[in-house]
Amino acid sequence: MASLLPAAEWTRRDDLARLVATLDADNIRWVGGAVRDTLLGSPVEDIDAATILIPDEVIARLEAAGITTVPTGIDHGTITAVLPSGHVEITTLRKDVSTDGRRATIAFASDWRDDAARRDFTINALYAHPETRVISDFFGGMEDLSDRRIRFIGDARERIREDHLRILRYYRFQARFGADLDREAEEACAELADTLTKLSRERIAKELLSLLALPNPLATVVRMRECGVLPVVLPETGKHEVEVLAALIRTEEGQRVSPDPLRRLAALLPALPPVAETVAARLRLSREQRERLFCVAARLPQDQYASRALAYRNGRDCAVDRVLLAGGSLSKLAGWDIPELPLKGGEIVAKGVEAGPEIARIMKAVEDRWINEQFPDRSRVMAMLEEELAGRRAPNG
Repeated sequence: MASLLPAAEWTRRDDLARLVATLDADNIRWVGGAVRDTLLGSPVEDIDAATILIPDEVIARLEAAGITTVPTGIDHGTITAVLPSGHVEITTLRKDVSTDGRRATIAFASDWRDDAARRDFTINALYAHPETRVISDFFGGMEDLSDRRIRFIGDARERIREDHLRILRYYRFQARFGADLDREAEEACAELADTLTKLSRERIAKELLSLLALPNPLATVVRMRECGVLPVVLPETGKHEVEVLAALIRTEEGQRVSPDPLRRLAALLPALPPVAETVAARLRLSREQRERLFCVAARLPQDQYASRALAYRNGRDCAVDRVLLAGGSLSKLAGWDIPELPLKGGEIVAKGVEAGPEIARIMKAVEDRWINEQFPDRSRVMAMLEEELAGRRAPNG
């Protein structure tokens, strides 16, 4: 008996029905994450479709129906249909002609099985007819999905040689679904781990951060280290850093704090700003990500007692990261807005201090005391100013 894709909110969308009617239901199949996640009862974010129509035909039909298209990956047969309730990526059936592990030369195909054979894992090669919802499963993906098993299609080593990033994708899916380890996949990933050095740093960073964003990737990170995969992409990570990640995840869970991949990346690095700079540059992180990673790398054990001071000096994100990494509570930051020092340089000048470096020195002295006293109100700040000025006027000796 054929398996059916369960009816879900997205399968009932009027704009998708219009898309299907325009391309003809027999020419198109839903594929990939939308099918997999619907079968698992998980939320569906992106909808992908495969079609036997060539890209020019897809574009012509959709535009004739008034549906906007964007040639997002036209060289690889992919166009994006812009629909009111969300975009849909539509890719012509393909088969690989050649590949070097980073990019593939493809040819369009007319057989659904040929298209399935070039995909990575069996659970990602499930095709659903858009009207009947009958699922086509060429490589045992339904059984693997039921068993929560992440298995490469065909020979694991061949799949990895086609695209080295599949090593990291394997571990990300393994972590996401809490799957049992697949011996062939594990051995292939360990054997070919060094091929990851041939990939662009951006692709590695994206996949690594996606893995770390999962609820609890600890067991997978441990396995990646044991298999020699993690040392290739993060050679800075040792046993101690993995233990730091474990403690961080426990703290996050205990305080019901959402996972943050950059915070977890910081946990996997020694608490040394120069190391953070090196890793951020190597992974081609954004400027904002680099600055945050650098800030968190300057963490200290006593950070858990100074959450508000950290937030004032370094921003809320860095403060949250450092407090959690120190095992501290975020309770003092909850509902607290970072204040501004209620003192201006002109007010110091009005007290008789000549404009210049002395103004900055007094301002900093008052600010330090204000922070140490947990940000008291303006009246206390003005009293602090008077105390600083009195000390300045006191005779030496």
